Amino acid sequence: MSHTNDDGSKPEDGPFGTTSSYSTTRSDRTRQALDEFVLTPFSIIWSDVRARLGFLIIVCYLLLGTVGVALVHSPQPNETERMLAPLQLLQYPLGADALGRGIFAQLVHSTPAMLQIMLSGGLWVITVGTTLGMIAGYKGGKLDTAIMFTSDTVMMLPGLPLLILVVTILQPKSPIVLGFILSLTGWAGLARAIRSEILSLREANYVEASRIMGLDTGYILKNDLLPNIMPYVLINLVNSMKGMIFASMGLYFLGVLPFTNLNWGIMLNNAYQQSGALYTWEAAHWLLAPMLTVMILAFGLVMFAQGCDRLFNPRVRARHEKRTTTEESNTEDSPTVMESNY
Repeated sequence: MSHTNDDGSKPEDGPFGTTSSYSTTRSDRTRQALDEFVLTPFSIIWSDVRARLGFLIIVCYLLLGTVGVALVHSPQPNETERMLAPLQLLQYPLGADALGRGIFAQLVHSTPAMLQIMLSGGLWVITVGTTLGMIAGYKGGKLDTAIMFTSDTVMMLPGLPLLILVVTILQPKSPIVLGFILSLTGWAGLARAIRSEILSLREANYVEASRIMGLDTGYILKNDLLPNIMPYVLINLVNSMKGMIFASMGLYFLGVLPFTNLNWGIMLNNAYQQSGALYTWEAAHWLLAPMLTVMILAFGLVMFAQGCDRLFNPRVRARHEKRTTTEESNTEDSPTVMESNY
């Protein structure tokens, strides 16, 4: 016997989708999804000082990489005094380099490329490492042996020499392609760590109950196992993103990668090569500006990841979901100003 909702649509997919005659409307499901994926996570993040601070820092960098490039003009040679010290002119708050280009404008216009490298490399590492680690840990057998043999082989490769060899041959110009190349070997260690976590979780009572009910592997991995390792995955995502930034800056500083666009690593290379910033105080601002920019971004990512541990705590989520629902109910039940006047 099939059940349909009031609006004629089929009930949600899932093992419990037809066990109750209770049906919800489309607006109820939209409100539930909005509460589950937007309001409750934001409430949890905002209630934690570390997550709030990290969230604000990340938002600032996202604004720099999107709105900032439209508001700040692209740096051009000889637009101001060469090696201008910081805080001398309002339009050049961080000074200028040896070519007379504003350092603040270089930082702003370098941000989009760095964000693309960070996101593409970090997401690739997390997606591949988590997926393969979960499959290997849950399925076991020959599939586990094959995946772990592959990951162990990748882990034995010399990371830095391999990266230098690959980028020298390919000379990637796209930040997204560069992020992918930097993450070629990063997934292997995560896959092995995730496998260990899954081995300890796959014999849990609730996982065994799901197997007895005949639920498929994809459902068990997604709904029973993945939520329990999400804090670990989130921390590794942040570490991977930091690793992408540091690796790309190191390769640009060494001059291995082509100078096709503005980049914080290119700024470091220019500060060292053109002005000897390591040995003269007059050029120190040229060297310190990109370093501080990276340190603040890394700090924001770490704070955000530490605070987001609570996102996957069932007790914390239940408390915030209840608070959000109560606030919405009070808002709907409370009379409006016009009604109260009557």
